Amino acid sequence: MDFESSCKNKKNANESMLICCMLFISEARNRAALDLIERAARIDPESVIVNKFEVRVYNRNRFTIVSYVVADSTGSPIYSPLHQTVLAIVEAAYGAINLELHSGAHPRLGVVDDIAFHPLAEASLDEAAWLAKAVAADIGSRFQVPVFLYAAAHPTGRAPDTIRRELGYYRPNFMGSQWAGWNIPEILPENPDHGPTHVSRTRGITLIGARSWVTLYNIPIMCTDVSTARRIARMVSARGGGLPTVQSLALFHGDDSAEIACMLLEPNRIGPDRVQAQVEMLAAQEGLDVEKGYFTDLSPDFGLEK
Repeated sequence: MDFESSCKNKKNANESMLICCMLFISEARNRAALDLIERAARIDPESVIVNKFEVRVYNRNRFTIVSYVVADSTGSPIYSPLHQTVLAIVEAAYGAINLELHSGAHPRLGVVDDIAFHPLAEASLDEAAWLAKAVAADIGSRFQVPVFLYAAAHPTGRAPDTIRRELGYYRPNFMGSQWAGWNIPEILPENPDHGPTHVSRTRGITLIGARSWVTLYNIPIMCTDVSTARRIARMVSARGGGLPTVQSLALFHGDDSAEIACMLLEPNRIGPDRVQAQVEMLAAQEGLDVEKGYFTDLSPDFGLEK
């Protein structure tokens, strides 16, 4: 292939086959660490940061990054700038953050807690899963971190919340609603998909998956009682008999409020208005006030435009 044809194909890939990567990092208070990680994310201009979301009380940060994927003549994916961009971010995060010194009001299993790949435009889940598996293999071998695959990146499509429950993700270990320091076994109860079975106390575990776009929507409630907030979250979720395709978690957001953090797995089926109404109804039964919820990320269309 000559240079002109290569550039043309790359341009077409850039316009049509796009992958979005959401990286969830367990840090939102150390500005020096965050700046170092962001510099790593910006090394390749062909990987574009379209959004960042930091919550200091959760001590958690999310980068949303988009780039293209190139396929060969058979349609199989062979290259994406996101691959090396994600590895650079991961390396920076492991160098700047120590999980044993971390604390926050959001559960986590590792310094790089979750990496999710979503297809955009004309890309498919196959391309997203290919990239997820390639990144997982490199993180497991290069950084010696256990990696568990989920959704389309895993042969059985297992759900991330299933893995997290098995590893104790949802059990706070400090003050009833906080996660602090090391809180999982050093020897894993099951083998990861990549990396060692022994867990580094400073780096923890990483989950990596590929799935269609999900909507993240948080709803503040004026509540200070742990059991009440968790009861509302449970009754909102599909697992608790609430709304289908909705996952929810009660997180404390300060001294006088909590949030019902919701993941809408099929937002075109069950949207944020329906979730908002459900939370308001359940909170009213407890005599609690509810604020208007908010999205924690861009829509796919707005991300593409940006």
